[in-house]
Amino acid sequence: MPSTAAPTPATVSAWRPTVPGVVEVFHARFTEYAYPMHVHDAWTLLIVDSGAVRYDLDRHEHGTPDDTVTLLPPHVPHNGEPATAEGFRKRVLYLDSSRLGDDLIGAAVDRPDLRDPLLRRRVGQVHSALVRPGDELEAESRLTLVGERLREHLESRGPAAPRRPDPVLARRLRELLDARVPDGLTLAEAGAELSAHPSHLVRAFSSAYGIPPHQYLMSRRVGEARRLLLEGRPPSDVAAAAGFYDQAHLTRHFRRLVGVTPGRYRSAERP
Repeated sequence: MPSTAAPTPATVSAWRPTVPGVVEVFHARFTEYAYPMHVHDAWTLLIVDSGAVRYDLDRHEHGTPDDTVTLLPPHVPHNGEPATAEGFRKRVLYLDSSRLGDDLIGAAVDRPDLRDPLLRRRVGQVHSALVRPGDELEAESRLTLVGERLREHLESRGPAAPRRPDPVLARRLRELLDARVPDGLTLAEAGAELSAHPSHLVRAFSSAYGIPPHQYLMSRRVGEARRLLLEGRPPSDVAAAAGFYDQAHLTRHFRRLVGVTPGRYRSAERP
């Protein structure tokens, strides 16, 4: 007989430690949830403790078995979904450019999944220290070694394969969107500023980045909402500050991109 058991509900823990260079720590257990295409403005350092994740990065498919360290670069769209019926349990560090510079983005796009048992163990040790209040210096020390080994991997590969250059129009539109995350702008406004027809803007941006302008902006707004929620601000305030129409608008897009509601995310404490 087919199983009638309900799927395991998603569980998350999210917090911002007082460790230089760490934007967010995110631990999650998902069974059926799938991430749509989105971007981060930070590096995503991911390990999977059970199950596996299948994802697309820069129009190429990848996977994350539990012996792999995955490093996703900032500004490059990616998605994600369970690769097995049991879902997956993951631990993520979001790191700013003080830990890894933008000059390494090309190498990370080429090979985001790293088979390195020592690196995998060291990343796990960082997480173990981060869940213990008072052990921030240990976490920082271990993260320094992780960053060093990541750079060794990325720099040892030689020159990255040539990437498609950002077309000028698409890059200028992205810069406009980045500068106006909370306020936003219409295609007519962008077209007037960039001297381009709105339909041409949409085609150029989607072709260059694999994600339409509205989806890019929404993922940036959700990223801003995560930052504000981790500061302790209530979802009702965060909605307006991050550029959403109201709290319901925030909740709909936040749950779609993060897997839980803003309220659950804000109340989720370190494990």
